[in-house]
Amino acid sequence: MDNRTHWSIGNRRVSTVVAKTSAQSGLNFSSASHVGTLLQDASPSYTTSLGAAFAGDSRELMARLPDASVQLVFTSPPYALHFKKEYGNVHKDEYVDWFLGFAKEIFRVLRDDGSFVLNVGGSYNAGTPTRSVYHFKLLIALVEELGFHLAQECFWYNPAKMPAPAEWVTVRRVRIKDSVEYVWWFSRTPWPKANNKNVLKPYSKDMLRLNQRGVRETIRPSGHHINSSFISIDAGGSIPSNVVEEEHAEAMLKFGNNASNDQFTKRCKELGTKIHPARFPTNLPEFFIKLLTDEDDVILDPFAGSNTTGVVSEQLARRWIAMDLSAEYLEASKVRFPQAKDYFRGA
Repeated sequence: MDNRTHWSIGNRRVSTVVAKTSAQSGLNFSSASHVGTLLQDASPSYTTSLGAAFAGDSRELMARLPDASVQLVFTSPPYALHFKKEYGNVHKDEYVDWFLGFAKEIFRVLRDDGSFVLNVGGSYNAGTPTRSVYHFKLLIALVEELGFHLAQECFWYNPAKMPAPAEWVTVRRVRIKDSVEYVWWFSRTPWPKANNKNVLKPYSKDMLRLNQRGVRETIRPSGHHINSSFISIDAGGSIPSNVVEEEHAEAMLKFGNNASNDQFTKRCKELGTKIHPARFPTNLPEFFIKLLTDEDDVILDPFAGSNTTGVVSEQLARRWIAMDLSAEYLEASKVRFPQAKDYFRGA
């Protein structure tokens, strides 16, 4: 039986048919169908040809999504920092229980071969130069309580991070600057869709030199057997590590959270629009979107903020859904999509 959803664009009414499928418990819709139709009885703040942004509590919004309807959830929720942030953050003692409410919906909407990539930062304990372990407690809860599989631990190297807390790093100088954040790749089953050929890096000069010179077979002290295939460059590039960074530190500084010269920031300042203060660089979602999805797959960010995930998804021809509690931040993100339109759903 077909599920017909009505959209109103100005005074024009459009109907989209989304057919049920027996292969998945969710909905199977063709690339011609708009991704916004997946959310039942929800009106997007704006849409593009490939995506839709929704303002509201993402727990409630995700509850409107069918089972197994999303290929990748990529997100960076507010961290459990000691100091309260303007965009909202939960105290570390409450963080795990708070986030599990979102994670249960994420688990439900993921396809069997889908992935959930979570960027979460650490924090210090109040009053002492010791680190909180709240994010490790979250990791364990996601795996042991909800049933996620930890596909791999990854890391975001961000040298643009400020030396904080100032008391321990720059005043007393008893700690060093923290420039790495955790990026955990979870999956619904042990076998998520992934292809590292989509994220190959250029071969290093040393690798190219070894390929030209050749290498003799040997066994390293570690026990690894090195033979002639070790220096093959037939794959077209080297397999990247689990540390995501820009090729040059300058580029990371440009795209880091403190970027003040990018076009989004300039445009928001021109319009007098409030800018989300905690944005990750585009290369972070780009890496995982290329690794874990194909064109036309659906990508969800339930803590979209400035909607960097949606921007990159659009550029890579993936369909996307953005959600954020702040209508103000979501409205500001619209300037990143020149083709964005204001849609509302009719009765």
